[in-house]
Amino acid sequence: MSINIRCATTDDLLNIQHCNLQCLPENYQMKYYLYHALSWPQLSYVAEDEKGRIVGYVLAKMEEDCEDNPHGHITSLAVKRSHRRLGIAQKLMNQASRAMVECFGAKYVSLHVRRSNRAALNLYTSSLQFEVSEVEPKYYADGEDAYAMKRDLSSFYMEKNAKEKTNKDGNTHIHTGRCCDRS
Repeated sequence: MSINIRCATTDDLLNIQHCNLQCLPENYQMKYYLYHALSWPQLSYVAEDEKGRIVGYVLAKMEEDCEDNPHGHITSLAVKRSHRRLGIAQKLMNQASRAMVECFGAKYVSLHVRRSNRAALNLYTSSLQFEVSEVEPKYYADGEDAYAMKRDLSSFYMEKNAKEKTNKDGNTHIHTGRCCDRS
């Protein structure tokens, strides 16, 4: 099964919303997806199958009130049930985290997860090295508590620095694509 991970575009928003509706109890209005797509176009990604259908996504942003300690936030992550346990969620999360470092100099990324969501907690703690920073009581609309979690992004800085050191033409930034196109 071939899966392509790519930057999300505004053309993907309806399919992202549909994936969210299928997978998660928390849902957002289209204007919220559009806000992310226009404000941080380089941070959200989709996973598409060999026919170009979106089977997963990560919706991410930068926190705007932290210039001295830049960090990102994962707003939403979903993978359709038919495509789970293939490493897609991990790839989406790593791509968003890498872009946060390369484009905005993020030091860490945060997210919230339901206390009852054991599968997500296992992914975040075991595969992605997130740590619980606190419990937020009654965070969700239905009254369930959330774990606030953080992931240190220093490993992505080391990866970025290693790439920069091996650049042969003297340029200090080799990331391609629209990652840093903020025009």
